[in-house]
Amino acid sequence: MAGSRSWVFFLTVCAVTLCEANAESKVTIPVGRFFTYELLRETFQNDFEPLSKLYSGYLYDDPMIFKCNRQNYPDLPEWLRFTQRHPYDNGFLYGTPTSPGKSVIEIYAINKRSYEATRLILVIKATAEKMLPFQAEFFLKLREIEKVLPSSVQDEIKQDVQNMWDAEALEIVNVTSALDRGGRVPLPLPGHFEGVYVKVGSEQYFSHCLLSVKTTEHQKQCREGDTVKAPKGCEFCSIPANCITWCQTQLFDLTKRKPVPPPPTVGSGILEDGGDFSPPESPPSRDFFPDYIVTVIVPLVLAIVLCLLLAYIMFGRREGVAKRNARTNQIQLYHHHTIHGNADELRNMAGDRGAPPPLSTRSMFNSRTGDRASPLQSDSPSIPLIMAQHDPYCDTLPRK
Repeated sequence: MAGSRSWVFFLTVCAVTLCEANAESKVTIPVGRFFTYELLRETFQNDFEPLSKLYSGYLYDDPMIFKCNRQNYPDLPEWLRFTQRHPYDNGFLYGTPTSPGKSVIEIYAINKRSYEATRLILVIKATAEKMLPFQAEFFLKLREIEKVLPSSVQDEIKQDVQNMWDAEALEIVNVTSALDRGGRVPLPLPGHFEGVYVKVGSEQYFSHCLLSVKTTEHQKQCREGDTVKAPKGCEFCSIPANCITWCQTQLFDLTKRKPVPPPPTVGSGILEDGGDFSPPESPPSRDFFPDYIVTVIVPLVLAIVLCLLLAYIMFGRREGVAKRNARTNQIQLYHHHTIHGNADELRNMAGDRGAPPPLSTRSMFNSRTGDRASPLQSDSPSIPLIMAQHDPYCDTLPRK
């Protein structure tokens, strides 16, 4: 019994490994038809935990993100788009092929819980087919792109359009988000949607409901900004979210295409004989002296005038040292020169540590003789260090 269980486990693991190694899906879509491929999280969850439900009876519901690109290319083809709103939502590949061909898409699913990754190869083959001649584009204001891509919602929209078009053979040609048309990102609040454009095509000509959007009265109401309701007898939206905005409805008649202009006539590539080459005459002479004066002489004269003005301001209006000293108080000049002299003396002493102490640091008391220096003694016989009350300059000093 134990041996049979081991064989079952071994065969299950081999089958799962073989399926993962050869995970490939092929899809065929006609050119000009809308293509949708839903990436189901449950399918990839089985690839991450293939035996969890078989043995433990519990299936994980992990958040996943999908990365899609064309094989050997960093991006998707031009006609193909991918969207996924949240890691707990399914992803969608959608678009409308414009030319026949084959596209190999690599889809990587990354498990945000265990950080495992699995790969799926999707082969999309677009086959050539005649375009539907009559197409109409509608704007669903209360929809988002993820809510329109499921097949059940597309069938609901198609049924409403069939009643309005009065035709059974309808095909959805394209579905585009309003954000891809330059629309604004809606606020993250209830009741705000991004809007979706849905284009539908048919072999049958437009009904009178659709042709009413081309009337002058309808276009006038749309230009004036009035609230345009559906024409009488054309209200077929069974779900409020599928109601269209009539002012943004457009009709396309592909049977009235403009003729392609004829290609240009290809000549022999040899120029016709036009005779001998006649070079053009030399242009008349021109006097450049006025231009030289305006370009060189005038700026040079202005520069010289500015230099003379600056020199006069910097040197001509200076009062000079002698005049400045004559207008300065003698006590202020004396202290100023004393500070400069002391600074020079200290600077000279910095180079020779054995020099005697400066005169400015000597005390008024002589430690050898015990004599005190007179308060009126100073280095200058005319300007005392401490002014007496009878000094003629004492009037300039502030008094208490």
